[in-house]
Amino acid sequence: MRYIAITVLSVILAGNSPAQNPGDTGVVNRKLLRGIILFESISSAATLGGLYISWYEDYPHSSFHFVNDNNEWLQMDKMGHAIAAYNIGKTGYALLRWPDVDRKKSVWYGGTLGFAYLTVVEIMDGFSQEWGASAGDIAANALGSGLFIGQQLAWDEQRISLKWSYHETKYAQYRPEILGRNFPERMLKDYNGQTFWLSVNVRSFLPEQSRFPKWLNVALGYGADGMLGGTANPAEVDGTVLPSFDRERRYFLSLDLDLNRIETRSKTLKMLLNIVGVFKIPFPAIEYNSGNAWKLHGLYF
Repeated sequence: MRYIAITVLSVILAGNSPAQNPGDTGVVNRKLLRGIILFESISSAATLGGLYISWYEDYPHSSFHFVNDNNEWLQMDKMGHAIAAYNIGKTGYALLRWPDVDRKKSVWYGGTLGFAYLTVVEIMDGFSQEWGASAGDIAANALGSGLFIGQQLAWDEQRISLKWSYHETKYAQYRPEILGRNFPERMLKDYNGQTFWLSVNVRSFLPEQSRFPKWLNVALGYGADGMLGGTANPAEVDGTVLPSFDRERRYFLSLDLDLNRIETRSKTLKMLLNIVGVFKIPFPAIEYNSGNAWKLHGLYF
């Protein structure tokens, strides 16, 4: 759940950067670059410090160790790692392009920012007796950063975006301490209501003369359902018997909008479109789940 909050924050920062159309003058604005490096250092230290106080301080520490949590939450938490690393890298790249840092240097230095930041979080996990560092988390972080870096080097644009959506579910009422007590908490904690998407911009793969809309994407989604615990659903909690639910993987095919490709002269509107662009736009969707069932959703969030 930490990684969805980090993702939203990073996209807000990227959306407020005027680096969407860098000048490419070849002259680095070093004063601005120093300011950005200072800002990134302070914001990273502040968020990591806040994370330590809110997440780790009240739990016992231990020597550094790894845990294998790859079978938890049907890998939904790993998707959270990937989307956070992807969007922090996107932010890092945008911020470095603002003072006209060389494109390739911006890709590598900015694009790996997410992996570096989340590696620090993983180290903090490793020294916590309650959790532990996870090789699966590190791999997911690398995947998210690699998706951004690979596309930027190959195409100088993001043709495939990692996005996120959420809808309310019935499960949080049974374990609010785990899945959230109110709507904001459930958005971050209830993996049953979260869906992660690969949103593909079709037009960017077609010939230049194509009339296919620039802003219309095809989206492939992954979600999960029926989860009241990380690896299994408990039969009861604190003496309260819980209903039995089948834990299922869910796969989706839908449409989406690439808001970054909508042309506008308004810098404010452009900024807002960039911020909102991390969220999958609701559309009809076809679902196939691990229960071998097909479903058609008139409007899926």
